[in-house]
Amino acid sequence: MVALLVNNKHLLWRAGFGPGIEQIHELKNKNIKTILQEMFREESFSPITYQTPDLEPLEYNDPKENAEQKRKLLKLHQQQNNELNFKFLEKLATSNEQLREKMAFFWHGHFATRINNPKFNKQLLNTLREKSLGNFRDLLFEVSRSPSMLQFLNNQQNKKDHPNENFAREVMELFTMGRGNYTEKDIREAARAFTGWGYDKDGNFVERKKLHDTGTKTFLGKTGNFTGDDVLNIILEQKTTAEFITKKIYTFFVNEKPDLSIIENLSQNFYQSGYDIKKLMNEIFSSSWFYDKKNIGNRIKSPTELFAGMMRILPMEIQNPENIMVYQKLLGQMLLYPPNVSGWPNGKSWIDSSTLMLRLQIPQIWSGLRPMEYAAKEDDDMDMGMKSREALNKSFKNPNIMIDWSKVDQALHNKKAEDYLIVNPDSLDMNVVKQFSDQSLKMNVINLMSTPEYQLM
Repeated sequence: MVALLVNNKHLLWRAGFGPGIEQIHELKNKNIKTILQEMFREESFSPITYQTPDLEPLEYNDPKENAEQKRKLLKLHQQQNNELNFKFLEKLATSNEQLREKMAFFWHGHFATRINNPKFNKQLLNTLREKSLGNFRDLLFEVSRSPSMLQFLNNQQNKKDHPNENFAREVMELFTMGRGNYTEKDIREAARAFTGWGYDKDGNFVERKKLHDTGTKTFLGKTGNFTGDDVLNIILEQKTTAEFITKKIYTFFVNEKPDLSIIENLSQNFYQSGYDIKKLMNEIFSSSWFYDKKNIGNRIKSPTELFAGMMRILPMEIQNPENIMVYQKLLGQMLLYPPNVSGWPNGKSWIDSSTLMLRLQIPQIWSGLRPMEYAAKEDDDMDMGMKSREALNKSFKNPNIMIDWSKVDQALHNKKAEDYLIVNPDSLDMNVVKQFSDQSLKMNVINLMSTPEYQLM
């Protein structure tokens, strides 16, 4: 029974964002097969959007009015992007389709873009969510044609006689094959094939035929009058693409230390299935090796996983959602704003002397037991200088989060809270936890969430 509970927690954290408060009572007796069936059960797709209305366009050309309009537009875009950010986090924490949202979170870091246009961000985010468990071919094509990606990687400026190589390079290096599986000439030839790919003012994909290079191209050993679609299809014909994607999925969902023999077998099946993502994930989570001791409790939660996990286990009403953006910024993972086209790092990169202290304090801050205090490092350049961090500290000391502790008490009544909150409770010294507790369930939960062991999954 103990092993079953550990395995269930392991699966819920890796294939989702941890157990929800309503799942506590069944964790000790529900088998893996049943949980997997629930994980892969699909509901009707619900897109994420923002409620903040767009500005009305100006009807005349007044320079002063236009300057003011630009300032209003920038502020509006920030509000809309913040709304998308929190709606996504809320979906990660509350959705019944935990695997769909966890895969969307993975693809959000894999197909990383960073632009200010909330309409384009919304479009790409919902594409990643809707197709997260579908076919990688379909996902790759739709992401490659999205205005968010085309703008971020400058393909709107990719024209015949003046090719821009950014998009072509990153498609191969980061999104499909990985370094070492193509040449600089392949990049140049692919860039020529993508000339003319762009979008209109409404974000619709357009192939601008007058800007497309119609000449013969040689790409990955094949020669022809290739278009962008042809290049993507040739990339997908390469088994190295299946290997690259499979390895990245393995190191994200299973273990940061890749098991090459397992990955090779998975990638062969992934390739033969025609890039069926759902089939790949089902094979991973159904395999006995996924539940090996070496794979359990060995990953440091990303800030998003930490937040969503807390939101799932603690029923909460967040009165000022903008506060959550502050913690995302401080801990280095702001949804919609990856640091670069490579996405976010993982593992130990999430932890340093300053971020660890804040991570350990968040359960107390969110519960209203202490104000937020954060000492920024001098070399901290996460788009925020020292002054802006100090301003954040002063402005957002009260997160205004209301937690329904009665529901927590009901769910954990007559249970050891550590068995459900900590993936590997054997590594935890409960005597230390109890030293800082007043014996109430509330303080016990907060103190458990404030341990280094809670940072692992």
